[in-house]
Amino acid sequence: MDERKPFIAANWKMHKTREEGVRFVEALQREVGVVEDREVVIAPPFTALAAVRAVMKKPGFKLAAQNCHFEEKGAYTGEVSAIMLKDVGCDYVILGHSERRHLFGETDDMIRRKLGVVFQQSLVPILCVGEVLEEREAGRTFSVIRGQLEQGTVNLAPDHLKELVIAYEPVWAIGTGKTATPVQAQEVHAFIREHLSSLYDKVVANNIRILYGGSVKPDNVDALMGEPDIDGLLVGGASLEVTSFKRIVQYQT
Repeated sequence: MDERKPFIAANWKMHKTREEGVRFVEALQREVGVVEDREVVIAPPFTALAAVRAVMKKPGFKLAAQNCHFEEKGAYTGEVSAIMLKDVGCDYVILGHSERRHLFGETDDMIRRKLGVVFQQSLVPILCVGEVLEEREAGRTFSVIRGQLEQGTVNLAPDHLKELVIAYEPVWAIGTGKTATPVQAQEVHAFIREHLSSLYDKVVANNIRILYGGSVKPDNVDALMGEPDIDGLLVGGASLEVTSFKRIVQYQT
């Protein structure tokens, strides 16, 4: 039985002060009301996590961090650990976002280690995978994503696999205004689910939620969410305004 609850996440990246974040979440909760049939996840910058958590009053709203370090503690100036994120009230942690991979040089091994410490704190990782334009044009989309999946999930316990959330984000569509068509996105999502089925088993694969991220907007959300293997969205720029993100949260299929 398919029990994949739709998952709509706002990744604010390096935007919003504490006050701006609080105003946004209070307004969104007023306008959306109680959310029962989908999860709404907000990923503010680290500085706003505690303030945003404090005003999350409605069921169905969850808190995510945008990253964490792969060690529990230590001499890592400027870094934040999974223990700290648990302490501040996070439910999820985004890991392996393309900006972390390509701008900050994060490797598959680093991301795998981060998954381990996140699960140790009973948090749920959102593992991001995706190809750059050159890889897509060279016909390497599936091989790139296969490698990222295998490196990221190696040695994960079955109970952890069931909890894992995966986000497919074609790097060529992030912040560019380009979007994978629903058919293109579904093709990759179906590949991810099938590959997870071959790596583990069909039951595990059918329970993992797979999100799409890459220039999601109010005018394409309904078509994207109408695809059978797209279980949710990781939203960047369109999550910064209440009006546009509310429309995405209230998608219709």
